[in-house]
Parts: sequence; C-alpha cells; structure tokens
Amino acid sequence: MPDILKSAIPKIESVYESLTPAEKEIADFFINNTDEKLDFSAKYIANLIHVSEASLTRFAKKCGFSGYREFSYDYQSYQVSKDTTTQSKQTKRVLLDYQQILNKGYSLVDSEQIKAFVAHLTQAKRVYVYGKGSSGLAAIEMKNRFMRMGLPIEAISDDDVMKVNHVLVNPETLVIGFSVSGKKSAVLEALQHAHAKGANTVLFTTQQNIVADYITEVIPIASAKNLDYGNRISPQLPLLIITDIIYNYFMEIDNSTKDAIFKESLATLDKIDE
Repeated sequence: MPDILKSAIPKIESVYESLTPAEKEIADFFINNTDEKLDFSAKYIANLIHVSEASLTRFAKKCGFSGYREFSYDYQSYQVSKDTTTQSKQTKRVLLDYQQILNKGYSLVDSEQIKAFVAHLTQAKRVYVYGKGSSGLAAIEMKNRFMRMGLPIEAISDDDVMKVNHVLVNPETLVIGFSVSGKKSAVLEALQHAHAKGANTVLFTTQQNIVADYITEVIPIASAKNLDYGNRISPQLPLLIITDIIYNYFMEIDNSTKDAIFKESLATLDKIDE
C-alpha cells in the first residue's frame, strides 16, 4: 500500500458544496483526472477546461491555498497506486478506499485545532455527542472510549431525545454533532438548540465550509465518493479515525492520572467477567 501523503483532493471535496457552478467544473476536473503527466500550468489547464486563469486562482483560494501555484504543487505531489496485481480486484478496491481515507484524513487534520478542541473537551462539565445511523454508532464508540477515562459524556441518536436534550445543556456543556454529509436535520437542529442555551457546539463533517451562527466550530473529516451511502466501506471510518486522533491528544493531558483510570476500568471489567 502507498505511504500516507498530503493531498489537495480532500480539501477540494470539503469545500465542494460552497463552490460556484464554474468552480465545481474545475473541482470535478481535478478530482477525476488520472493523467499524472499532464501539464498543470495555469495557462494550459485554463485552456483545457475553458476557464480563465483568474478562475483557477479563486478556486485554489477557496480550497485554502494561497493561489493556483501552491494548489498545483500539492495536487501533483499526491499519487495513489492503481496496481491490482498482488491482490484480487475486490480486495484491492476496498484497501485503496481505506488508504484514500487515511491520506485524506492526514491532509485535513489540523493539530492546533485538535488541541483546542481537546482543551474544551477536558474542561467541559458535560459532553453530548449527537449522530444518526452510522454517525450514531460512531458517537456511541466515542462515548465508550472517553467514558472509561472519566469524562462525563453521553451519546444520543434518537431524534426526540436530541430535540429535548437542550433542557440539560448550559454554557459549561460541549455538544458535538457527527454528520458525514453535514445535512442531518435532527443533528443540526439539536446543535442550534444547544447553542441557544450557550453551549459550545462542534460539528464533525466532510463539508468544511458550512457556515451557521449556531456552530462554534467545524472539524473536517475525510470523505470518499458516496461515503454516506456505505456502499463499499463504512461511513463510520473517518469519524472513528478522528476520534482515535482526539483520544491520543486527550491521553497526553495528565497522562499518569488517565492511565490509572484506564487500568481501574480494565480491572472492573475483569471482575464482571469472572
């Protein structure tokens, strides 16, 4: 399998829904291009896909780059092997999807953002994680991981409970929304209600450019084509990856105390199994 590399593609996908129709045409070209030997100069690409060089620059800036030159450099530096000789086609396809999610997750993760989030997580008096379907299962996994470390955390996937849970929320509460598509109305409405009560609200989604006054922060996760349909790999995967990253940062804070709590929880489980 290829090494984990930084890639421009997840940055394109994370802002895709906020692009203009013309910019989406540019995005589609770079997402679907398979010719690694193509001339990626602004002049050549602009003529090839019938846009202006200024449009390429605006597109690159929307993707988070200083300009087209930086975007082009990042884009060309990323390659994913298409070799299928050592594994069956079906096996290789799934493994490449996993590798793609890892590469994209590595490209999107912002260490400073994660550190700031973990600080809020540590300081919160109560944490709620909202999610539906596969995102709900990922929310439960997050709850199980952090509850064992003494964090007061609860996962909620029922629509009605999400709607009324705001009565338990206050400014000392951290409310997390898990939504791969960024479109789950139950999750978004619950975040809105939580924000109205003064809670810090954070949305984990593939759509990085979501702007809503009731969302304190958006933490991007990796995506793959039709990921939310779960047609080849589980939509939970990018949420589980970011949860593991957060967990590792969390464990670094007062590590000796957390290690003691973890060992105590293991001992308790061992007694239950006896």
